[in-house]
Amino acid sequence: MIREELGPDAAVLHTREVKQRGLSRLWNRVRDIEVTASNTVQVPSRFGDVEESAAEEDLETRSPLNDDFDYSRRYRDDLRRQIARLESRLEDLCHSATPPRDSLCSRPDLPQALFHLFTDLIERDVQEELARELVARVQEESSDEDLQDRLLLRSRVARLVEREIEITGPLTVTPGTRRVVAMVGSTGVGKTTTIAKLAAIFRLKRQHRVGLITVDTYRVAAVEQLRTYAEIIDLPMEVVSTPHQMREAARRFSDLDLVLIDTAGRSPKDQIKIQELRALLGEASPDEVHLVLSSVASAGSLRRAAERFAPVGITALLFTKLDEAPGLGNLLPVLRHTKLPVSYLTDGQNVPDDIDPARPARLARGILGMEDLDHEMIT
Repeated sequence: MIREELGPDAAVLHTREVKQRGLSRLWNRVRDIEVTASNTVQVPSRFGDVEESAAEEDLETRSPLNDDFDYSRRYRDDLRRQIARLESRLEDLCHSATPPRDSLCSRPDLPQALFHLFTDLIERDVQEELARELVARVQEESSDEDLQDRLLLRSRVARLVEREIEITGPLTVTPGTRRVVAMVGSTGVGKTTTIAKLAAIFRLKRQHRVGLITVDTYRVAAVEQLRTYAEIIDLPMEVVSTPHQMREAARRFSDLDLVLIDTAGRSPKDQIKIQELRALLGEASPDEVHLVLSSVASAGSLRRAAERFAPVGITALLFTKLDEAPGLGNLLPVLRHTKLPVSYLTDGQNVPDDIDPARPARLARGILGMEDLDHEMIT
């Protein structure tokens, strides 16, 4: 309103609330504000010297009177600032430790495509040390011409990651031969939902005889949740809380094709509970023990969980909540550390959907943020 009356150069000098007088102040809840303005007095910017010109430009370009707001220019400026921050971060990383000979940081003429590859890995939550190693390996096996092709470099680093991923394939169930599979892991990682998905697939789609055993008697409504799934899918279910009960439940399910065991979520720090879990599973003699890990957890949390649950006899890793994870680079360290194969990946709550057997190519693309690339480009 001030600029409409005094012109575009007008500035607000002072504002204050005017107190109402008389009886009107008792029922009139409208605030009166007095504004002092001028189109001749120069007022210092409140944004400081560094941001003064940018702030004035932002105020001017956002004015409804200006129809020439240049969105593309502002986008380019923002992109330049992001690239500058990434370059600064890369430089800090290189100076934070002594880089190996011929490594990413020791090359003063680092190609732009290689630099973008490094920053892409960082943005996908790949640990900085691991990102440097992968980029350096790609650099060693690439010619100068190859180092100018950003897509080719991403494909090569994807192949490197793919080679480090082992898989089990889907569960193998043979009619007439019982297979016992247990799911273990921390609280809230999705064990019960994953078991319901597998039970529905093997019972409804493949017509196998499936039974459920739960030892999750700690979490509120955990038994009721699995029992609901069992009733919908029409499955027998046993609830156990002691090794003796586990042994008896396993005996009663001896004529089934597949027995899925849902365990209580344990804190990786609670070694006593994990030893109790080991004793319970020992009575069932499981053929497979899958450690269920949430993809939204940090790399350190995933690695600690794998270490603490190791006494249970883990045979495979199963990653859940891929749809909730901002990046999957955090999965790579635990794969390297445990050397365990991956069985399944889940990316939603729908039963029996949102679960697939793990494939190295898909998981590698997910870790590198390359889900949209054609499979043939990296295999």
